[in-house]
Amino acid sequence: MTFTQTNDPDIKQAVQSFQSLEVDDQLALFYFIYKEMGHSITPAAPGASTVGTDIAEGLFNQVKELSHEEQLQLQRDLINNADNQYTRMYGSMSDTTKLLFWYRLSQGMDSGEIIPMPSNYKISAQAEELFGKIKGMEFQQQITLFRDYVGPMGAEAKAGSDI
Repeated sequence: MTFTQTNDPDIKQAVQSFQSLEVDDQLALFYFIYKEMGHSITPAAPGASTVGTDIAEGLFNQVKELSHEEQLQLQRDLINNADNQYTRMYGSMSDTTKLLFWYRLSQGMDSGEIIPMPSNYKISAQAEELFGKIKGMEFQQQITLFRDYVGPMGAEAKAGSDI
């Protein structure tokens, strides 16, 4: 599924390249992006709203209570647009709040609250090439790319108590 909010052809191509990666490569690449560029991304996403911060933190706190295997499956479910309680909560968030949630997941991976990246994990050549392109983009293009990437993840929120 390709969903972009921008007409920038470079961003559209990068989103499509990101989405064409295997799910675990998408997760690894996004983690490496946050590790390398998180100091830049964080001020642009989290600072936008304290409400978004509370919402992202709330979902993060629920996820960190899951087993490591369930945490990994949830991240895969978000990318695969599976329909469950957590992916619907995620789907109801703004794109900026979604970025903050992924940032919190990367922080949780570093602290051990979230399943860590296997130390021997090697991303594919396609993911490595995309990483290089993303690092070469201007800051605003990167933020737009990340929003366009996380935006369509998860599932549609449902009416009533089913989130």
